[in-house]
Amino acid sequence: MAEPSPYKIIAVATTFSPRFRDVLAEAKRIRERFPADLHLIYVGERNEETANKFRNVLTELHLPPDSMVHYEQGDPADAILRTLAREQIDVIVAGALEKEVVLHPFLGNVARRLVREAACSVVLFTKPAAKPKPLRRIVFVADYSNHGLDALKRTLPLAAAEDCERLYVIRIITAFDEARASISAGAGTAEKRSVHDEEEETLERFVLSAGTTEVPVEVRCVRGNTGLVASDFVQSVEADLLVVPLQKNGEANRPFPSNIAWITDVIPCNLWVIR
Repeated sequence: MAEPSPYKIIAVATTFSPRFRDVLAEAKRIRERFPADLHLIYVGERNEETANKFRNVLTELHLPPDSMVHYEQGDPADAILRTLAREQIDVIVAGALEKEVVLHPFLGNVARRLVREAACSVVLFTKPAAKPKPLRRIVFVADYSNHGLDALKRTLPLAAAEDCERLYVIRIITAFDEARASISAGAGTAEKRSVHDEEEETLERFVLSAGTTEVPVEVRCVRGNTGLVASDFVQSVEADLLVVPLQKNGEANRPFPSNIAWITDVIPCNLWVIR
């Protein structure tokens, strides 16, 4: 018996930009992986022309032509966030609208605010395509909380459905983490090596606790001066998707954990924030 979908409503943030159809095609892929009702959020005027455009593209992509469209006014980010809360959306799909700055692609303003402020899960596509590219390499940032484990359990079936070649489950260890661990264990080389081994063993146990999977999984402790080393790792393995579990925001603009704070600005590939 198939597991019930973790999502009941998947929404797409839409504009009639050149990438509109591509983002909707990517949302269709997510909806196929996690069966749910489809909603569209459009910031702009509701008229017969826009209604016809939505009906036509939904029919073309073999999506329900009567899918709910929420027409909103005002600042795009504010309008989307308002709709997500009002309609109790479970996951929002959007284009990342990134720009390239010194090897690191940066999020656009709307995407950044969705990552920071949305109470629901967020899926951002850096280069959406009408024929979605398989997610062959996926990087999952391990969080040893119950939410982190649930997020990994949610990622495994997506990876299997995408015929993922390798799922990297990583633990980000910054220079600050290293120093703190060394103080706890003693500063000697043997103690430091023991801490490294223990961290990798903990990571392996975490992966095993998520259950069996046919997806090839590789665990890695990724070390660097800052959490941004994880972005470099994602690019080095040419990942197609980065998965980051985050607890739901209890308050607006609460700071992210320091080792993943960079995801509110930098997007090395497609991003799935699981809340």
